Amino acid sequence: MTPHNADICSSIHIQDIMKFIFRLLILLLGVSACSGNAQELTITDGNTTNYCIALPEAPTKLEERSARVLQDYIKRATGVQMKIVSERAVATPAAIYIGHTRKEGIIIPGKLPNEAHRIQVQGKDLLICGGSGRGLIYGVYAFIEKYIGARKLADAPAIVPELKRLKVPENLKEESRPQFVYRECFYPQSRDAEYLEWYRLQQFEDLWGLWGHSYNKLVPAGTYFKTHPEYFALVKGVRQPTQLCLSNESVYTIAEAELRQRMTANPDAMYWSVGPNDDIGWCECAQCKAVDDEQGTQAGSLIKFVNRIARAFPDKYITTLAYGYTHRAPHSLKPESNVYIFLSNIDAYRDKPLATEPSAAAFRNDVKQWGTLTGNLFVWDYITQFTNYLAPFPNLLTLQPNMQFYKENGIKGVFAQGSGDTYGEWAELRSYLTARLLNDCKLDVKPLTEEFLQKYYGPAAKQLLPYIGQLHGNLEESKRKLDIYGNPVNEWNSYLNPEKMDAYSQLWDGAEGIAESNPIYAERVGRAHLSLEYAVLQQSKFYGIEKFGVFEKNDKGEWIIHPGLKEKVARFVANCKKAKVTELSEGGMTPDAYQAEWNAIFAAGVTPSMAVGAAVTLQYPAATDYPAKGTRTLTDGTPGYNDFSYNWLCFYGTNMVATIDMGTAKNINGMKMHFLDDPRHWIFLPEKVTIEVSEDGVNYKPFGMVATPAQEEHYEVTVKQYAAEAKAKARYVRVTATNLPALPSWRARNNKKPMIACDEIFVQ
Repeated sequence: MTPHNADICSSIHIQDIMKFIFRLLILLLGVSACSGNAQELTITDGNTTNYCIALPEAPTKLEERSARVLQDYIKRATGVQMKIVSERAVATPAAIYIGHTRKEGIIIPGKLPNEAHRIQVQGKDLLICGGSGRGLIYGVYAFIEKYIGARKLADAPAIVPELKRLKVPENLKEESRPQFVYRECFYPQSRDAEYLEWYRLQQFEDLWGLWGHSYNKLVPAGTYFKTHPEYFALVKGVRQPTQLCLSNESVYTIAEAELRQRMTANPDAMYWSVGPNDDIGWCECAQCKAVDDEQGTQAGSLIKFVNRIARAFPDKYITTLAYGYTHRAPHSLKPESNVYIFLSNIDAYRDKPLATEPSAAAFRNDVKQWGTLTGNLFVWDYITQFTNYLAPFPNLLTLQPNMQFYKENGIKGVFAQGSGDTYGEWAELRSYLTARLLNDCKLDVKPLTEEFLQKYYGPAAKQLLPYIGQLHGNLEESKRKLDIYGNPVNEWNSYLNPEKMDAYSQLWDGAEGIAESNPIYAERVGRAHLSLEYAVLQQSKFYGIEKFGVFEKNDKGEWIIHPGLKEKVARFVANCKKAKVTELSEGGMTPDAYQAEWNAIFAAGVTPSMAVGAAVTLQYPAATDYPAKGTRTLTDGTPGYNDFSYNWLCFYGTNMVATIDMGTAKNINGMKMHFLDDPRHWIFLPEKVTIEVSEDGVNYKPFGMVATPAQEEHYEVTVKQYAAEAKAKARYVRVTATNLPALPSWRARNNKKPMIACDEIFVQ
């Protein structure tokens, strides 16, 4: 073929292609125009319908229940009572087919994935189908929300709109499945069965035969430690009931037998936890240490033990914890295929996403390293402040990027731990957002939050939205870290300083004023307001005799309780009970105990001290994790209470040597101070407290000394007073509290040191 002829042929070929494309465009435009005229299928119109709900000839209980749920919501929205019939008895022109009907088998060949659902229009029929598990009911609720427009916002009846017509697209065909195999949001709302199915959530009680920290359930220390201490961890040369000795053959035999017995009693449970206790004190015996040294982590002996259990139960999923001392992955020891690793991010702050937060670097590395060994990774996430469930905790903007981080890094399941069964700050909202994100991690939290507030709190939302915005903005501006073990009493450079608290209170007052005419909205707003009210009360304890504190002086110069504070506490406690607040922190006090604590504060009044406001210097620095008011903590006139994170100055592994300068010499008759005894948090009484005084700050003389008797094993939280009475004239007071040289044998742990905590030095 000559070049000239080739050009002619090429030209003809291009013309043919252009004609084809032009005709195709015309055809597509025509199809689009047609679909625009008849793009919806009418299921109900007014009070009539040409549809029924069709079930398989031998429906399962789930299929029957799914049909009833759909029937109920259609009636609530449209007023139409749609009949439920067997697919063979369909007498209407069209039907909504539920479950594994014959029509499904024809239209949708093959099985849907586990927990997946499909909603599809075929001709005039509508099909809602599901994979194994609860896929079908998930599909029904997806239809109810998307096409009926209902909303389930909390553990309360769903909001259902009134519809004149129920319509769906004629070309409807959508399929969805959960993006994680395990999805739990641990808030009170998840005790509502419909809430769980609406948001495709799960509960560990339904999935796990044995959950979480389980060593003490498999080989109980109360049963075996006295007679067989060798079953337990060798810590600093002494056997301790902290963890198990995983190289001991009897430990394996007992644990396997216990699991087998539990599995027989609970054959439907999917997962079984073989995980360390919530403690440190791992085993340092020669056999355990050899494995750990070889693998570069205490998870070495753990995975070796768990793998052996997993091989004994190949048809079960065995879970364990990469938490605390076992967080780092082994160098080469791979978990068995039926072992799932639960990774914890407990050490990370929450003001920034985990992908960028510096304190989450170890967690990110753990995800990466464990991911090279296994694809079976779950995450134990934390989305509340455990030391203060009601405290303002502005982490809403990190929920979405964190969930996306999990998805992008191959995490298969998420346990989002909130306040559990007790009410916590924004419990309904935070549960709602987390549930949404567990199903679609790419959702935008801001419009979701706006929609929730508007539907759940009504017109009061216009006050609550600015509050959330200001709280998060002020957190970012303050550059404060958001700690799951923090408190709401950080000092002035804070998103919760008293000045900002006043601005927040104005927004809440406005919200309550707007909602008061509607009892439902009023109750919900009042419940949510508990968060800020709690912060105000805790700050009152923190500031004590200072501005914003518990006490103030009257016109006579006498200390009195701040007017209205008693009534405010009583009202708060009553509202807590009404809102089903059962505890104010993880394992913490009840509302009644909180009232009792306040009663004791009111009764004690103000203790006079000549050292109030005096300058304090320390020989050794205090622990930075619990700063309180810094050195001012010891002379602010405010005692400490049972919570170590408030008015206590702590010293970790060192003595407290504090020198007070009162400015001028004063006649002293006595001194007293308190130290906290809280062994669960590694806080112990000092060995002794020595008090010295000086007029010039150079030459000191003894004033008093109090020794502490040897402490026996206990785990109660108490406050002990140390006092000395003598007469002296002095400007300077030096208090030396001698810390324990090491932890008591009954609380000895690897690489842990004792802490002492002092609240105030009263000079009288």
